Amino acid sequence: MYGNSARNSQLLYIQPSSGEKSNLFREAIYGAGSDLMKTELSAYKDKLLGSAGSAYVNTNISRYFSDPRYYFEVNEQYVKSKLKVILFPFFHRGHWMRTTETIAGKLTYKPPIYDINAPDLYIPLMAFGTYLVLSGFFMGINEKFSPEALGVQCVNGLLCWTSQVLLLEATLHTLGDGDVLLLDVVAYGGYTFAPVSIVVIARFMCRYCFYVASLWQCLSMGMFFVKVMKRILIAEVRSCEKHSSKRHYLLLLVAVAQFPLIFWLGNAGL
Repeated sequence: MYGNSARNSQLLYIQPSSGEKSNLFREAIYGAGSDLMKTELSAYKDKLLGSAGSAYVNTNISRYFSDPRYYFEVNEQYVKSKLKVILFPFFHRGHWMRTTETIAGKLTYKPPIYDINAPDLYIPLMAFGTYLVLSGFFMGINEKFSPEALGVQCVNGLLCWTSQVLLLEATLHTLGDGDVLLLDVVAYGGYTFAPVSIVVIARFMCRYCFYVASLWQCLSMGMFFVKVMKRILIAEVRSCEKHSSKRHYLLLLVAVAQFPLIFWLGNAGL
């Protein structure tokens, strides 16, 4: 009986190899280090911001930033329909309000693939890339192309995009008090590069085409932004400016600002 017990104990005990010992040791050290790092970072954040500040950051950062993947949920039909709204807003017969849905008891906006009025970042990024490609192509035709010149063109485009975002943010903060997501405003500002790409093509067809296309696209973007801003002020903010005259003047300023921005992007460096 004692012999069987000794054999069983020998069978149950397996001496780990040196490699397994080192792996177990590394895993233990890594786990301890990871937990220690998380603990220290959390303690440092609480020390830096305080418990109230840390809670504020955790609960309020989502008020201004959302999941970036939301802005890339698009398909071919959405892109075509959205471009028609951007380039020809005067012919848009549908409503301008965003579609909502309830998920886990919380009211949210449907992604772009299900709502043509939802903002996206796919079209702005693709339009910005198209603008740079067209600019480089036409600079090459005019024997002005160089990496530095294309870099300057990229900086000009980013400055214009930033100006649009600042203009829209300033208007929203002046007229309303709400939690409009920053990426929403970035997406709206980036739509400018869709009509600008058309203007760049028209510029190299003839001078007459350039002026006609620029005028139409400036009016279109002005109309688009006025409609979008009105919708945001009505449906997406907690409160808005009640003085209609002030709101009309600021919305008119947003529309008029499209003329110098689009004309400048259509001519800059080309």
